[in-house]
Amino acid sequence: MKTALIHEWLVTQAGAESVLESIYKLYPGTIHTLFHNPDGLVGTLWENAEVTTSMLQRLPFGKKHHRIFLPLYPMAIEQFDLRDYKLILSSSYAVAKGVLNSSDQLHICYCHTPMRYVWDLTFQYLETSNLSRGLKSFFVRAIFHYIRMWDAISSKRVNEFIANSHYIARRIHNCYNRTATVIYPPVDVEKFHVCDKKEDYFIIVSRLVPYKRIDLAIEAFNKLKLPLLVIGEGPAKKKLKKIANKNIHFLGHQPFDEMQNYLNKARAFIFSAEEDFGIVNVESQAAGVPVIAYGRGGALETVIPGETGLFFYNQNVKSIVKAVKDFLSKEDEFDPQRIRKNAEQFPRSRFEHEFKTFVDTAWEKFPYKQ
Repeated sequence: MKTALIHEWLVTQAGAESVLESIYKLYPGTIHTLFHNPDGLVGTLWENAEVTTSMLQRLPFGKKHHRIFLPLYPMAIEQFDLRDYKLILSSSYAVAKGVLNSSDQLHICYCHTPMRYVWDLTFQYLETSNLSRGLKSFFVRAIFHYIRMWDAISSKRVNEFIANSHYIARRIHNCYNRTATVIYPPVDVEKFHVCDKKEDYFIIVSRLVPYKRIDLAIEAFNKLKLPLLVIGEGPAKKKLKKIANKNIHFLGHQPFDEMQNYLNKARAFIFSAEEDFGIVNVESQAAGVPVIAYGRGGALETVIPGETGLFFYNQNVKSIVKAVKDFLSKEDEFDPQRIRKNAEQFPRSRFEHEFKTFVDTAWEKFPYKQ
């Protein structure tokens, strides 16, 4: 099968790129992406992969500030000429699923999420971006309205949807009225190990973007006066550093080995976002580290309350403070080996077996293989 792989942008190595890595291993093909930044991918699989970029790649600031071109994404993704391919595999959390294809091509979409900011997180995005009112708010709402319509229409181009969690399968049904098969994403569980010697700090590993609600965690730890390490980069970093007290330390981007070392020795991992699946939640558990998470979204499918972590059910500072205090009162009850065992059900090998079985079965049933 001549295969085309579609991915929104290849600018850094994160969770979605980890999924794409396994798909690429199973079905090697040309990667079609809106933006490609080789400088941010040195040492990764994508450094030497065959990549085709969109017309947006040539625009000023395209490589590093691609989000400002959101209104152009739908048009740009439709410009890829895929006539020579029989199998199209899209890894989509924005517009990748919207490529144009014909009825004699099989398009399977691994959906990380329907676009959060134009569907159920619209009002949160507007609020955190200070766009609740005014002329700018009007134009942003108009753009979101246009993208919502395009997003719903373009979902009809997909033959089969795969969701990364039951939570996302429900969102796919709600947004697109489509049924999705759940295949949990791959986690490199074997790269993490349980560390017997813990140090006195809590940890966050995340992209520093508004919807992750790291601001709530920082304000909570300001009140708790407990040490918190924040690993990651993103557009919200400057704002987050301004509100953080001296007990909170920003370590920026860390190589995998360094990130793993910090994670292994943490008392607990703090996760304040409503996430689609949350690979880092599972990585934390693979290191035997309990997770204190917002009790919505994919975390409900990966964290066992009272055994591998704790939930807080209101996304606010007060709830996080209470959850951390509850954790401190029962910290000795968490068994690192039990926590790790829960993570072992999400290995990369399981994902690759389930994904390949799904695609090969769909291909065998597809009537236009020739």
